[in-house]
Amino acid sequence: MSELHRITVNPELCGGRPTLRHLRIRVKDVLDLLASGASQEEILDDYPILEAGDIVAALEFAARQSDHPVLRVA
Repeated sequence: MSELHRITVNPELCGGRPTLRHLRIRVKDVLDLLASGASQEEILDDYPILEAGDIVAALEFAARQSDHPVLRVA
């Protein structure tokens, strides 16, 4: 089941960047933590306001952002 409903964009929050559940925690922040080697448990301990589904949502969002068609010039 998709968790993308947790991703919110508000022009008045974090400069309009994608955040999690209207919180001041950007999707990029969670992705950066994961990329640096932080475990899901560590992130949830450091940010108790987050839920496990938020981390899944951030990963799903990133996966969809990177899935774009390759255009070829004939």
